[in-house]
This record gives sequence, structure tokens and C-alpha cells, in this order.
Amino acid sequence: MKPLLALLLLSASFAFSQTPDLTLTRDKNWLVIQGPQLPKGEIRINYLEAYCRTNSTTADWHDTTIGHTTELLSLSDDNKTMKLRCTVKDGVIVDHTITASAADVTFAITAHNPTATASGAYWAQPCIRLGDFTGYDNTGKDIADYLPKCFLFLNGNLNRMSNIKPWTTEARYIPGQVWCPKNVPRTDVNPRPLSPLVPDNGLIGCFSGDEKQLFAVAFEPYQELFQGVARCLHSDFRIGGLEPGETKQIKGKIYILSNDVPALLARYAKDFPTHHRP
Repeated sequence: MKPLLALLLLSASFAFSQTPDLTLTRDKNWLVIQGPQLPKGEIRINYLEAYCRTNSTTADWHDTTIGHTTELLSLSDDNKTMKLRCTVKDGVIVDHTITASAADVTFAITAHNPTATASGAYWAQPCIRLGDFTGYDNTGKDIADYLPKCFLFLNGNLNRMSNIKPWTTEARYIPGQVWCPKNVPRTDVNPRPLSPLVPDNGLIGCFSGDEKQLFAVAFEPYQELFQGVARCLHSDFRIGGLEPGETKQIKGKIYILSNDVPALLARYAKDFPTHHRP
């Protein structure tokens, strides 16, 4: 198995050896990934959309979210490394170092509670907009049109979302779909329709409109995988609360590869060796 994994990683590396590195920029609350290899040249992420409390599955969204501000600390001269700082209203500081290469974007996140009070920040939402990548009009009326391009892994297989059954349709807010890992309480996820299906791993992604590329994202630890109403996909990362003085580390990856699912899984296994169904 190890020689096969090494061969797949080498193949993926060679495929992108001639691909220009992705770059990063900041536009208000948007993290923008740019590169000539991307459809329409960029992917936009609401980074971060929200920090969230527990008991969220049936709650009003305004009661779930904890206010925050995000500051751009620095952007390297080559636009490949960005540092952001989120200040959550309960006093928590979350520092993000985001680094781009030709085939991925890496997130190194440090959440620290400098206060004398426990923090209720349990999870956070990067909202990744993928209409352009999947080839659909971001202003189109059918907000589920991109689902045949989107995927996650269930029962050992890649499943396109248009083929997933059951597809839950009842929740406080509709439409959308949430998949919750076993180690996260089902009371603590997005108040959109919650699937009874448990994902095999923390990857969620989509194929480009021409099916030549794929996009995927994973965070560790993660709270949920989520398909939303802005032609977006989420791997929402888990903080789990912070005691006074406590610090936690979170990591994440966005993969932008040629349409080679085995190569994606090989990279994912290397980057997240323990990140499979609990």
C-alpha cells in the first residue's frame, strides 16, 4: 500500500509541477484564492462567516452566532501567505496563517482564550462559494443546480450529492444538507436539514464545470460537512470551547487538483492520517 500511495503522490505532484502557484488576496470579509487554472480565475470564501455556540441545530441562527471581527495582519509580497486575526466578542483570539501553493491552500489556526471566562465558541464557518468553479450562474434561481457536481464520501464511495438518498428536507431553515460525524453531538450543527448519514471522512468537494478539475476541503477537527444555499460547501471546523487561558490548534486544507480522485485521497491520507470515520 505504501508504494502505491507514494506513486499517487508523485503523480499528483508531477501533474501540477508546471501549474502556477495559487495566490491569495483579501476583499472586505472575503478570502479570495486566485489562479489562472481556476474557472473564472478565483474562488471566494466568506472567511469567516460565523463563530457558533452549541445547541444550534434547532436554534435561531442569530442566537447561535457569536459576533467577531477579522483583521488582515499581513500578506506576503508574493501573495502566497496571509495572516488574519479574528477577535470574538467573548474575548477569544483566533489567528489564521493561510498559505497557497500550486495544488492546495493550507490553514494553520490557533484559538486562544486570554480571558478569565470560559468561551462558548464551539465551531466556525468558512463559507466557500463554488458556483463559478462548478459552472453555474451565481445569480441563478435554482440554488441546487450545482449539486450534481458536488460530492462527499459515504459507505466507502464517492457520492455525488444529486444521488444521495435519503436527502432530508425538514429543518428550522431549508434547503441545504448537513452531515455530522459521530463524535459531534447532532444538537450542535447548522440548523439546516440534518442527514442521518455519517460521512466516511472529513472531505467535501466538487468537480469543475468541464469535469477536468476537482475542489475539496477538510479541517481537523471538524464539526460538520454542509451544503448551503449560496452554491457553497463547508467543512466547518470545531473549536470545542475554550477554558480560561486555553489554546487549541486547528488545521485545514483546500485541494485544487486535476480530476483524479485516488490522488486526492492519497494527499488527504497523508495530510490527515487519523481523519476518518470515528
